Amino acid sequence: MTSDRFLKGMEKLKELTVPDANSPTGHMEIGDSFKDIAPDLTRIVVEFAFGDIYARDGLDNKQKVLTTISALVAQGTPQIGMHVITGLNVGLTPDEIAGCIMHLIPYVGFPRALNALKVAQEVFAEQGVAISNKPE
Repeated sequence: MTSDRFLKGMEKLKELTVPDANSPTGHMEIGDSFKDIAPDLTRIVVEFAFGDIYARDGLDNKQKVLTTISALVAQGTPQIGMHVITGLNVGLTPDEIAGCIMHLIPYVGFPRALNALKVAQEVFAEQGVAISNKPE
């Protein structure tokens, strides 16, 4: 039986991602690759992260994703790329994403920001986008 939280989470995921032939959640890894070791992980991710947290009022999707990117940059985690794609999907510009990461330098340090910028650079290339706000 599918819970209301799961359905709510899947609806929110559909707002954040572009489904493809392989997955209704497109690029977003929601735990499917761990079914052999954590069969309930997908349910937990969808219900909690997206049904409870991302579906909350107070911030729009752009603000939520930018907050997520900031937290992942601070932690130096590999999920940054997945959420940079999500940011582009919800309408963040490459300038906003790169600007956010640059703004974090004094708070998280150069190594984490540079790593995140490298990931963003790769995602932008894959997605065929670039920043437009180039310094003179």
